[in-house]
Amino acid sequence: MLYFKYIKMLLRSAMEYRASFFMGGIGQFFVAFFSFASMFLLFDRFGSIAGWSFAEAALCFAVTNAAFGISECVGRGFDVFDRMVVSGEFDRVLLRPRGTALQVLGSGFELGRVGSVLQSLVVLGLAVSWLPGWSFPKALILGLMILSGVAVFVGIFIVGGALSFFTVEGLEAVNVVSYGGRQVASYPLTIYPKWIVRFFSFIIPFGCFNYLPLLYLTGRAGGNALLYMLTPLLGLLFLVPCLLVWRFGVRHYLSTGN
Repeated sequence: MLYFKYIKMLLRSAMEYRASFFMGGIGQFFVAFFSFASMFLLFDRFGSIAGWSFAEAALCFAVTNAAFGISECVGRGFDVFDRMVVSGEFDRVLLRPRGTALQVLGSGFELGRVGSVLQSLVVLGLAVSWLPGWSFPKALILGLMILSGVAVFVGIFIVGGALSFFTVEGLEAVNVVSYGGRQVASYPLTIYPKWIVRFFSFIIPFGCFNYLPLLYLTGRAGGNALLYMLTPLLGLLFLVPCLLVWRFGVRHYLSTGN
């Protein structure tokens, strides 16, 4: 598959500077570690927040940050797509007999984010060991939650890239949703006001890959267990409208003129 060939080339390029790669990975690991440490100190002080225990919040944190770290690795091309537009490189992309989304996706792979993903997986393992009642269906849903989260974050990066067809200024608004949304979604959504819960459930579906299935994993779903089990699929479907926005942007691209 072409995408994996892209990744292979980018990995070989990154391994030319191994010291830089390992230092970047270690740095990302400790950035994520201090974020988790702040959560630990918060729960150590208050015991629980809105009825959620530290172990339950840690599971939410791990799923969100693992999904975000993976999406930064695989979706880096869209995250910095404005540079491709400014430099005129996208004109060359249009000449190639492959889909534009695939080419942009394969143009960047942020291997240094592996450190944050590794830290999230360590926290995930701890949270799973702290929470009782695990079964194969729950483990399956947990994996689906992370996959769904990757789709949601990559979808946001795609929309941000599409906006670059119209303006390369003011894209910080996208970072507010992606990077800021990661911080919000690192905790169970019910600790926030209702309008935030609704926005991040029905507009930007963070709740579909962490909070709603988390209710099933922690035994809070009541008689609607099947419904909460299936909500990560809605996160996967979020990619569809994002790709439609991308296609709309490509159709209205007017070149850089150089």
